[in-house]
Parts: sequence; C-alpha cells; structure tokens
Amino acid sequence: MALPPEAAGHAAESSGLGGGAAAKPHARRDSVVIRFAGDSGDGMQLAGMQFTAESALAGNDIATLPDFPAEIRAPAGTIAGVSGFQLNFSSREVFTAGDEPNVLVAMNPAALKANLDDLPPNGVIIVDREAFSEANVKRAGYASNPLTDHSLDKFQVFQVDVTKLTTAALHSTGLNNRAVFRCRNMFVLGMLSWLFQRPIESTERWLEGRFKKTPELLNANLMALKAGFNYGDTTEMFASSYEVQPAKIVPGLYRNITGNAATALGFVAASVKCGLPLFLGSYPITPASDVLHELAAFKNFGVYTFQAEDEIAGVSSAIGAAFGGAIALTTTSGPGMNLKAEAIGLAVKTELPMVITDIQRAGPSTGMPTKPEQADLLMAMYGRHGESPIPIIAASTPADCFECAYEAVRLAVKYMTPVILLTDGQLANGAEPWLLPDVSKLAPIKVEFASNPDGFLPYKRDPETLSRPWAVPGTPGLEHRIGGLSSEDQTGNVSYSPANNELMVRTRARKITGIVREIPPTSIFGDVNGGELVVLGWGSTYGSVREAVKQLRDKGKSVSHIHLRYLNPLPADLGGQLRKFKKVMVAEMNMGQLLKLVRADYLIDAIGCNKIQGRPFKVNELINRISRSLEG
Repeated sequence: MALPPEAAGHAAESSGLGGGAAAKPHARRDSVVIRFAGDSGDGMQLAGMQFTAESALAGNDIATLPDFPAEIRAPAGTIAGVSGFQLNFSSREVFTAGDEPNVLVAMNPAALKANLDDLPPNGVIIVDREAFSEANVKRAGYASNPLTDHSLDKFQVFQVDVTKLTTAALHSTGLNNRAVFRCRNMFVLGMLSWLFQRPIESTERWLEGRFKKTPELLNANLMALKAGFNYGDTTEMFASSYEVQPAKIVPGLYRNITGNAATALGFVAASVKCGLPLFLGSYPITPASDVLHELAAFKNFGVYTFQAEDEIAGVSSAIGAAFGGAIALTTTSGPGMNLKAEAIGLAVKTELPMVITDIQRAGPSTGMPTKPEQADLLMAMYGRHGESPIPIIAASTPADCFECAYEAVRLAVKYMTPVILLTDGQLANGAEPWLLPDVSKLAPIKVEFASNPDGFLPYKRDPETLSRPWAVPGTPGLEHRIGGLSSEDQTGNVSYSPANNELMVRTRARKITGIVREIPPTSIFGDVNGGELVVLGWGSTYGSVREAVKQLRDKGKSVSHIHLRYLNPLPADLGGQLRKFKKVMVAEMNMGQLLKLVRADYLIDAIGCNKIQGRPFKVNELINRISRSLEG
C-alpha cells in the first residue's frame, strides 16, 4: 500500500475526536504493513503491540514481527540501538508479518537508516522532524540530512513535529521533560490509529490498567494519545484516512497471543487436564524468559516456578519434580541446551517425563540473542552423549505453540520420556489471533501412578508403549533404585552386563520409535497425488512457505507444501509422500539440518533452501528460489 498523492493535499473538515464537522474521506485497503522503529527507549514495541491489539479488535487477521537489540540499553541514536515492530493487518488470511513495510514510522535518523532499504518505492515514511538534528544525523552515519538532501524523493515523506506537539499537549501536566518525552509513542499511536481507523478505546483501557497507581502518568499518556488522534484528523498533512475491513475468519472467541504466552497456556492446560501440579525449573535466557514470566502468574492453577541459579540447576530441579510426580518443565535457548545436555541424558536414562522447551535463537555462542534461527535441530536429535533418542516436536505459528506444548506433555507422560519442544524467537515474540479452544475437546492425558507393591518392578514395561511405571517416592512398598548408572532390566539394579546394556538402550530407542503410531498422516497443501515440486518445512517457516506456495499455485505452478510438527520420529508415510514429487526442497533457517535427515532416512536427493541471517524468510525470496528450481 502507498498513500495516494491526495493524502498530502488540503485538509477536510474535522470529525471524531477532533471536531464535529464533515468527516475526511477514507479509502479501503486489503492489507497494510506498518513498521514502528526508534531507539530502544522510544516505546516502539509498546506502540506496535497496542496497534496490534486495536487491529485485532477491529476484526483484522494479523501477524507481527518484533525486532529489538540484544543490549539492555544500546547507545541512543545509533543503528545498533534501533528497535522495531512490524505488523501486517489484513481483511484476508495472513501468513506472515509482511516482506516489506508499506508505512515506516522512524522516530530518529538511525531508525530511518536501519530500515529504509526494506521500504518499496512510493512507500510512506513518517518521521519526527525534530529528531533529525545535526548531531543525530551524524550519529546515525549520514553525511547530510536525508530530509533535505532529496535522497528520499522516491518515497512519500511526512514530517511531523512529534516531540513539539507532544510537549505542547502535555504542557499543563507539570511533568518533567523526560516524562513528557516518553509519551511521544502514544502521540504516534494516536495519529496512526486515526490514519487507519483503529479503535483507541482498548488502548485507553490498557493505559488505565498500567498507570492506575500513577494518575499523573495515566493522564499524560491519555492526553498524548488523543492529541495524536486529533492531529491526524485536523492536520492538512493527511487528507484521507484508510480502512482495512474485518477478515472473514471462523466465528468464535479470539484473543491476540504471542508464542511464549501460548506455550505457557498449553502447559497449564495439560497440567489441569492431568490433575497434577506443574513445575518449571528455569534460568532466564532470551528469548525463553517470557514463558517463565507467564507461568509465574498461574499459581492459582497449581503452577510452581523456580528461577534457578543456572541452566543445570533448572533442568535438574525439573527432573526431581518429575520423579516426585509433577508435570515437569524446563525452558531455555540454544546455549542453555548445551549446558542441560548431561542432565537431559539422565532424564532419558531414568525414563522420567518432562518437557524441554528450546526457543531457538541465532548462534553460535551468544550470537544474536534476539534474532530467530532453526539451528538446534541436530542438537535436539543428537546433542547428548550415549544413545539417547528423544521425541521432538516443533510449533509452526504463535498460536500453534499452545497445541504443541500440550502435545509435548501428553507424549512425555504416556511414554515416560523427556520430550523436546522447539520454537524460536520469531514465534516466541510474534503474535496472531488465537481461537480459544474448547478445552473439553483437548486430547485426554491419562496418568497412572504405580500403587500396588505386589509384583512391582521399576522397569517392567507396558506391552504397547514400552513405558515404565511412574512410581512416586514415598509410596509404601514401591521403594526402588534409580540413577545414572546402567540399570538392570525390570529391577533397575546397577548392572554392568554388556547384553543387558544393549537391551536397555535398544528398548528405549524402540519406545521412541513407537511414537510414530501417534503421528497423523502427512498433510499436503497442493497436489496430493504428486507434482513437480514440494517444499518441506518445519517450525516458523510455515507462514512464509505457505504464502509463497499459495501465490505460485495461483499462477498455475505445480508446487506443494508439507509442514512437519513431529521431527523425531518422522511421520511413517513421509518418505512415500515425498517420493510422489519430482523435486523436494527443504526450507529452513539453518545450513540444512532437516535436509540431512531427509537425505539420510529416505535417500532422496532433496534441495536445500537455507537462510541464516537472523531474519525470517521473505515470501519473495522463496518464490524466486522455487521458481528457479522449477526452471532447472
């Protein structure tokens, strides 16, 4: 979307919050992508999230992509300190947060420079004019002021005196300059809310809740919000507003949800379904910390959260909770998975149910902590000493994190095994509308604690699942040995028998392989009977791949899409489904980890489509790559 030339024309009579005469005209758009950008302290994440909430309440389908620096407070006015939030809101089904913004809100020169390359010609730029001082321009690395040197001539640039107007609006409040300056994001939010006809009542309620103990700040933020709304309505700068009509979505009760919030709710739902307390032992790490924060708010549901002193203590405490009969969790990211590896091996060996949630980020080492990647798949598969297979499932959208978290608990309890749940920073911080599920229709999670001492053996297995009994310590007559040393079949006593060791290793492996019976048939979007090319994906690549395949199919191309939730074991029919296609392309944000597994397991000469930039795939990137492959 680009605002038409008349957007910068003469003002019409004011209306709404700004007055009572004839309303300005408005135009309709199918979808709009807005990117808010500024210093980390400018509140662009908050403004973006509130604009998202307004858009969700307006009935649009939405997808978001927050993008912020890893530093707690990067140097102000520098490229490194730029924080951004992109939102795609549409009257149609949305799969991604958009390849490129139609509108860029840049609160300073650094925000403009960091994001300008993503803006298409004729795209809209809204800037805070006063932020483009000589010092700020120089700090951002510009040789001259881009607002005056004609370098932005191919864009529609709207220079708004955000700082001056906010200061004027709040003059009567008596707040100091710093407090007034921090309200600029509300002025921008109000202005954008008018421009795209967003309802601001939800933001007003949110502000009332956030600042209920500081009425002077509540009043200031409300005044700034309304001042921005009125400015949009009365200024001659915007002669028109824009309407994105509600999307046609399945009726029901929705809420806007991030992946981390959905993950936490999935775990709580599983705990309630089991009738067991939930324990999270975790050490804070980006981008997983929000799961800890979310779960800490559910104490009334029997949720216990323990912020451990390190990653090893976090996972070890979860193992203890599993031994004690609780739903046990630990959350982390890639570096934490390295540290947890030995203890996870203990959980495999002792066959205790727990869920390890790895919210992946760009690496190696500290890498880019706030950027997404999918490079932990092989670590999840093999990153432990000894033969220690673990079930692995991966969420594909923020809302899907709920179902995957619930499913991970179900598998862990049923098969008495640790389960790894993979998400990533894109899913964790991204948001979308979530249709609240009918909890009565959630899959049952059956829990049976051993209680009868007659014939009890700690490793006597269920004939179907090969799971061992879950014997809670303190149960009379069920005293048994458990630990990291090699255990004798049935009794669990320490055994150094070579034959017994192989028996136990192979039995645990067969147990995990047997989970394949739980995996539904592979679903194909596109040519179910085969065709020219199928794109195989997993995790957060879902939206980009689905949109790219959809657009190519609309052009008559024989392209299909398979997306995996279960990565270990892989679906039983996957090999047969892939062989229906002349070409198989595996799209993932790593150097080809699923690609290696597909080639090894199915002897298919699959093609890799890889990106490791800490950024999601753009739809156009995938379309170009798929098209080149189709053309040979």
